[in-house]
Amino acid sequence: MSETLILVCNDDGIDAKGIHALAKVAKRFGKVVVIAPDSPQSGMGHAISVSKPLRLKPYPFGDGIDAYACSGTPADCVKMATGVVLHRKPDLVLSGVNHGLNASISVFYSGTMSAAMEAAIEGVPSMGFSLADFSADADFSASERIVDIVLKNHFHYGTPENITLNINIPRLPLEQIKGIRVCRQAYGRWVEEFEERIDPHGRPYWWLAGRFKLNDEGTDTDIWAIENGYVSICPVNIDATAHHTLPQVNRWKLENLAMTEVRETAPHFVEFTPPE
Repeated sequence: MSETLILVCNDDGIDAKGIHALAKVAKRFGKVVVIAPDSPQSGMGHAISVSKPLRLKPYPFGDGIDAYACSGTPADCVKMATGVVLHRKPDLVLSGVNHGLNASISVFYSGTMSAAMEAAIEGVPSMGFSLADFSADADFSASERIVDIVLKNHFHYGTPENITLNINIPRLPLEQIKGIRVCRQAYGRWVEEFEERIDPHGRPYWWLAGRFKLNDEGTDTDIWAIENGYVSICPVNIDATAHHTLPQVNRWKLENLAMTEVRETAPHFVEFTPPE
């Protein structure tokens, strides 16, 4: 039987401290290959490169690990791994450890989680790890222990198909972490703020900032777990269908639609007239 092949990637870039911590632990469980962006790609979401070439360059990662720096996005890294470097699907994809949380709605913006979700789309078990510490020199010693625990459970019990695990770790010493909780994604959103500035040529530009607004008081969410000293594990489904709304939408008069019926039941309906 061939050795377990584990792909490790991230969105902070191949130089980031977090990916080295993740690869160090992953190496205990199989052969590790690292493919990560050659520069930070935070907030890229599930972007892929379709209008520019992709480049790979061998990277001296250390610890006897084969590594490549990729000019593309985190999702590109997973695609390049299966299509170019490995010539097959890996047995497991690990993304992170991210410098900063990816809980709640941030899962949609996160390059870290998009790499893991790309793997799930390709039918490969995957996990994204994030630590609540944005600093470049963050302490990943507790994270390494959490990764080890999670991977032992994965190889013993397995991970559900077409699911990726979003794992967020509080910024605490290991002895202060209360445990690990399986959670749902908290409902919240980012409230954007745009700071206008002027460049040296007198032209305006804007810097995106903002704050996170939590609209969820549940005690079973990833945000609650992290704020209360727990590691959160949230299973993320790549099927984005809102199944519970199908009966409601199915009540719409969509089959053999008669526009006159719609006008009668919707007084503010305005018929669209295409331009000539």
